Amino acid sequence: MSIDGSREFADKLDHADPLKTFRQQFNQPETYDSIDPVYLCGNSLGLQPKNAINYVNEVLDAWQKYAVRGHFHGERPWTAYHRLATESLAELTGSQPAEVIAMNTLTVNLHLLLSAFYRPSNDRQKILIESTAFPSDRFAVASQIRSRGLVVDDNLLEWAPRPSTQRLHLEDLQQLLEQHGSHISLILLPGVQYYSGELLDISEICRLGKKHGCIVGIDLAHSIGNVPIKLHDSGADFAAWCSYKYLNGGPGAVGGAFVHERHLITRTQSQLLGWWGNDESSRFRMGREFSPAPGMEAWQLSNPPILALAPVIASLEIFKQAGIVQLREKSKMLTNYLEELLAAKFDDRLRSITPRTARGCQLSLMVANPDIDGKQLFERLGDMNVIIDWREPDVMRVAPVPLYNSFADVHQFAERLALAIEKQR
Repeated sequence: MSIDGSREFADKLDHADPLKTFRQQFNQPETYDSIDPVYLCGNSLGLQPKNAINYVNEVLDAWQKYAVRGHFHGERPWTAYHRLATESLAELTGSQPAEVIAMNTLTVNLHLLLSAFYRPSNDRQKILIESTAFPSDRFAVASQIRSRGLVVDDNLLEWAPRPSTQRLHLEDLQQLLEQHGSHISLILLPGVQYYSGELLDISEICRLGKKHGCIVGIDLAHSIGNVPIKLHDSGADFAAWCSYKYLNGGPGAVGGAFVHERHLITRTQSQLLGWWGNDESSRFRMGREFSPAPGMEAWQLSNPPILALAPVIASLEIFKQAGIVQLREKSKMLTNYLEELLAAKFDDRLRSITPRTARGCQLSLMVANPDIDGKQLFERLGDMNVIIDWREPDVMRVAPVPLYNSFADVHQFAERLALAIEKQR
């Protein structure tokens, strides 16, 4: 992208943006000291869809009007409420509808999936993750290893980024698998790495893992709603995600899970069961024998929290209108524009550790000038009502989200960043 640093140029890009009207479907944060917000933190918590309140109120009204009969009465009965998310989740993850389900939260789903798919044998006991994995993933994996009576330090392998780039190289993963593959039971890796923002090649990860006989699971927390995904075609065995980041479902919203259809046909005996996974036709007979619901519905344990699912449904309707392919094209333009502005304004004072050729919405920025304190700079930006996030030890994560961020937002961020650096001197 050939740019100039003027606000007029940003306004010109916004005027030409075919997705610009979707911004009006979201609530922006409040002003602070009369300063309008610049919100570039959808990688941590997406903005609230304006229609979310209507969906929540609809549930509350049905509860008031029907009480327990709301499970079967009203415009959207609760017994089938989770199915309102199925079509969109399948589209956003590149899955068959039977392979996905809206349920639980991310780490809960990871534990359910790991308990079924991590079946260590005498020869295969190890789990492979990336060394910079999100702590919750690491904790879940370590606890699953311990629950099998195994020693974590002996059975947790790590794929580490190269120090010079912070990037995960597939050649290094291939080398790890060549060395340890016959002893690895399961691989759990992200679609987009949360710290660096690097977009990983899920299909190639699955190909390499399958070559060595490993089960492959994917954490899509920073991928779903951010980049197009093809889970089914990749051959991944399972995946899980949250919905409060790019899916804009609200804090602690209902997440989701995927299991490839080959495992749904030959059901694993180690799958944990609950009554909502029983087939709907016999669920309320209260029988002693489990009769599995079709597809991923059999993985449900309890009836879904309807109030926590309602905002997710509201947001998924917007994704259906916008289309993930079109959003991805705008995302590339927004992020490239951000990178070009930063390079023009700050030279070598800031650097991005997010690969230009493999990323989603997010740029992970590090201060490269020893005279500038990164954490203080982040706090100064907060005082200027710039909402991004900080990840220890030294990264500011900035994410222009195509559904509701504009080129003017990116331009304003760069302007306030320049002021914040100047004030820190």
